[in-house]
Amino acid sequence: MIAFWIAAAGLSAATAGLVLRGAARARPVDDAQTRLEPHRRRLAEVERLAIDGLLAETELKAARVEAGRGLLAAADQAESWPRDGLGPRKAVVAAIGAACVATAGLYVVLGRPELPDQPYAQRVAEWKAADPSTLEPEKIAAVLEGVAAERPKDVEPLLFLAKARAVAGDLSGAEAALRKAVRLAPKRADVWSLLGETFVMEAKGDVGADAKLAFGEALKVDPNDLRARYYLARGKIAEGDVQGGLSDWRALRASLPTTDPGYAALSQEMAQVEATGRLPSAEPAADANPQVQGMIAGMVEGLAARLAQAPDDPDGWVRLVRAYAVLGETAKRDAALARATARFKDQPKVLSALRQAADTPAQKTAPEVTKP
Repeated sequence: MIAFWIAAAGLSAATAGLVLRGAARARPVDDAQTRLEPHRRRLAEVERLAIDGLLAETELKAARVEAGRGLLAAADQAESWPRDGLGPRKAVVAAIGAACVATAGLYVVLGRPELPDQPYAQRVAEWKAADPSTLEPEKIAAVLEGVAAERPKDVEPLLFLAKARAVAGDLSGAEAALRKAVRLAPKRADVWSLLGETFVMEAKGDVGADAKLAFGEALKVDPNDLRARYYLARGKIAEGDVQGGLSDWRALRASLPTTDPGYAALSQEMAQVEATGRLPSAEPAADANPQVQGMIAGMVEGLAARLAQAPDDPDGWVRLVRAYAVLGETAKRDAALARATARFKDQPKVLSALRQAADTPAQKTAPEVTKP
């Protein structure tokens, strides 16, 4: 393999050298004759017409003057590239050649052609086997794409996939996943309202026509859908109907328990609108941590469901116990640890790995602010 790359690099360098050599020796073309030829033909045509007696004396003089003027103007414009212009061209060619040599040198020093390929499918399989709490949103999304493909009739993987893509910044991908979800479950209000929220995020906080349509579908299924009611009221305020939007928010707040975190968040936002007459920001503030935690929780529950169907997987139980520990789910961690300990009681190595997983410290996250 190394010999192949050396040979390929040598052939590429030789080809590049021939091209650069030709470019360095190139000379500009003098286009004076090209510019003058049409005017010469025109002057000759005038003389032919004069010989044939087709032009009167005054017309002949005027035609000769016009043709001569064009010929002189073309002669003034016709010029070849100066010889001293070749210097900068050679400098540019030399710089390109030096860059090629430097690139080849860096590859010789830093390149690792002997390393095996890393196929995308193999990396996704490794991410799927890893602890969900250690993965970035992009990797979680890649794993969930496979899960959604394996369960094409299941809405839940699509919902988690949409959230993962949204957190990763792929809002168009999140929208695509949610569009599939609403086709599978058109009677689920939460799916419609999530799609509407994605439209709002794509529009930088603007509750546009697509978002209103999605929220409207959510309210047809569930007139009390909190997310749809929140954003539609926000849209009213943004469009100038401040009192109408505040009235809808008051009704929404009245339906929330006072202990709900969304109650305090909505009250604060209402107070800002009442004080200023407008929304506090172009886009509702959102903390990504709750979404990430929700995605991780969904993946962990998927792992738990798989182990319930196929429990003879010691590595899977270790991952499940560790994931519950990281999420701070103490009760679930202890329950999973007890089941795994009973199943693998005769395997000391597995028991040791389970105890270490259970001792994993919980991940610290920012306080969750739940939007209605």
